[in-house]
Amino acid sequence: MINRRTFSKAAGLGTGAAAVSLSGLQASASAAATSSKSAGSTAPSVPTITPGTHTDFSMLKHVKAGLLDVGYAEAGPAHGPVVVLLHGWPYDIHSFVDVAPLLADQGYRVLVPYLRGHGSTHFLSRHSPRTAEQSAIALDIIAFLDALKIQKATLAGFDWGSRTADIISALWPERVKSLVSSSGYLITNVKAQLEPAAPAVEHNWWYQWYFASDRGRKAMENEADRIALCRYVWTLVSPNWNFSDAVYNRTAEAFKNPDYAAIVLYNYRWRIGLIQGEHRYDRYEKVLAAQPPIHVPTITLDAALDPFTPPGDGSAYRAHFTGPYDHRTIANIGHNLPQEAPTVFAQAVVDADHL
Repeated sequence: MINRRTFSKAAGLGTGAAAVSLSGLQASASAAATSSKSAGSTAPSVPTITPGTHTDFSMLKHVKAGLLDVGYAEAGPAHGPVVVLLHGWPYDIHSFVDVAPLLADQGYRVLVPYLRGHGSTHFLSRHSPRTAEQSAIALDIIAFLDALKIQKATLAGFDWGSRTADIISALWPERVKSLVSSSGYLITNVKAQLEPAAPAVEHNWWYQWYFASDRGRKAMENEADRIALCRYVWTLVSPNWNFSDAVYNRTAEAFKNPDYAAIVLYNYRWRIGLIQGEHRYDRYEKVLAAQPPIHVPTITLDAALDPFTPPGDGSAYRAHFTGPYDHRTIANIGHNLPQEAPTVFAQAVVDADHL
């Protein structure tokens, strides 16, 4: 297990990774959620709200953390138990614009950071490589926690956010009180990604192959083109979500970050083995390739209309979670689960805290 002091050094990003041993690492308000078991009886119920009730965050902050100056939203009491909400692609912190106040009202200190390359988060040095391995993004969040002097937090996310939360929970469980992971266990084994998948799966990942091409690169590097592309992705992966232009445009502001194209292209190209990652992250990626188990209390969420949800009601990844666990399927909801069904997502966070 990597300790906090060593990881702070790694997050500070010197010329190489920290010299440590890894041998010890291992809906809408009416959305129907089915659960494999009941959560703890002491968990309070989160009030039901209509998605889109809130339109913005009341407090946006910045903190220097590792390689980055991280922009983040904060809500709730300063000394409450901490929840960190992690967005995915192509989204931003506004995926949690309704979830954050629900959790703040339950007494949580809620932090919602922009991931690297998104929104107001920016690199401290123009010389830092604009890379985006899965472990690099996890290191960003560890550095974020360290910068705010937070030893332990509940982590909850979807898409890139789920992957990041899964990684931290697997490798640094002492930093995680509980976990909510949409789509289950998302830690990437790059070698396994080199093998072909079922045709329907490959079809769902069309933009991954597009980003591997020069045409895809040009589209992402052109601001207007990438904003149009990301909007199209929203319509495909959340077929029942009738979001407005205003809702999309609010999030699309985060895609105007000057490092956005580089970060997104790197992540997807790296994930399918087209480019090599930075050597400083090799030791972490080697451990992650072994698909380490997650022991912290966890609730996994599967949105029924999400094309990336694996079949089998969570059975495909159940064995990866070895601690207190619950699984829920959310009917009539797509990929952006926290924005489409904020009450359901917030309730999962509260319930995970009581497992």
